[in-house]
Amino acid sequence: MKDRYLSVVDVYILLRRADGHILLMERANTGYADGQLCPPSGHLEDGESVIAGAIREASEEVGVFIAAQDLRCAHVVHYRSPEQQGRIGFFFVTDTWDGEPWNREPHKCARLLWTDPANPPATTVAYTAGALHQIANGNSFSLDGWPESDLLHR
Repeated sequence: MKDRYLSVVDVYILLRRADGHILLMERANTGYADGQLCPPSGHLEDGESVIAGAIREASEEVGVFIAAQDLRCAHVVHYRSPEQQGRIGFFFVTDTWDGEPWNREPHKCARLLWTDPANPPATTVAYTAGALHQIANGNSFSLDGWPESDLLHR
């Protein structure tokens, strides 16, 4: 099975207020995209489903509890980084959660910001901004970072 493709799986949680704005976090001291914005997010842990991972990350990062039935998968992106690492990102939206979001990880997050997902700040992580653009256009799946020729031969 040495040729089997393996990918990191990311989960993103779009907490959406009644005015349509979503919560973004400014990354800090992580070594990746510091100073840039992204929603509460993270990688799956071993044996964890994407739903369980999304619920865990929302609790760990912004202190809210989300019931599994309140998560809706809005988008899946198959991303390839400039370093050629593949990732699969699941973007979940919810309008319902328990608790008031707050910065539970000030050592990794400089601030929280509510923003219009259709017009995210220029400092939004490109991977996230691309997915938000796809969601705004009603697309449930996208490729990001893969050569166009891959699409022509499928």
